[in-house]
Amino acid sequence: MTPGIELPAPARDRLLELAADAIRRAAHNGPAETIAPERELHPLPDPGASFVTLKQGDSLRGCIGTLEAHRPLAADVLHNARAAALDDPRFPPLRAAELDGLAYSVTLLSPARPIEAHHRTALLDQLQPGQDGLVIQAGARRATFLPAVWEHLPDPEAFLDALLQKAGLAHGGWPEGLQVWRYGTREFAGGL
Repeated sequence: MTPGIELPAPARDRLLELAADAIRRAAHNGPAETIAPERELHPLPDPGASFVTLKQGDSLRGCIGTLEAHRPLAADVLHNARAAALDDPRFPPLRAAELDGLAYSVTLLSPARPIEAHHRTALLDQLQPGQDGLVIQAGARRATFLPAVWEHLPDPEAFLDALLQKAGLAHGGWPEGLQVWRYGTREFAGGL
């Protein structure tokens, strides 16, 4: 079983509040970095990894994250919220006019654990649809899918092929030197 992330309700609410504020500031002020004073990081000073996802209706509007904890969790959420609004290369920067009806979520990641698999079938047999976040890497090519992607790609074969394609690797096979890790998540949603 992939471990998840537990967080008390006040801390969860604080992360959603920080993300919403960073998204609003980014949409109104543009590319200036959203920096929180040290007091704003309390009570979440411990390192953590997160993704922030923006949606307009059912359509993705931005998603940026961190796979490994390397800064305080609150700072990571702030950085990723701003980046999801302004720096996702798939979308133009978020404008203030788009804030009405914008939904967002903060996803916390557990540390990634390697999956021992040396061929495609062995990996597919170990996947836990709906639960596993997956990171794949072969050489310099790397990609991840959050567990939420299982909603759109519930078949493990299709999930793996789409992830290989995202990484720029040949899908349908097993790239040489492929490494795979799984992680759990806990997602909290909000709206602006």
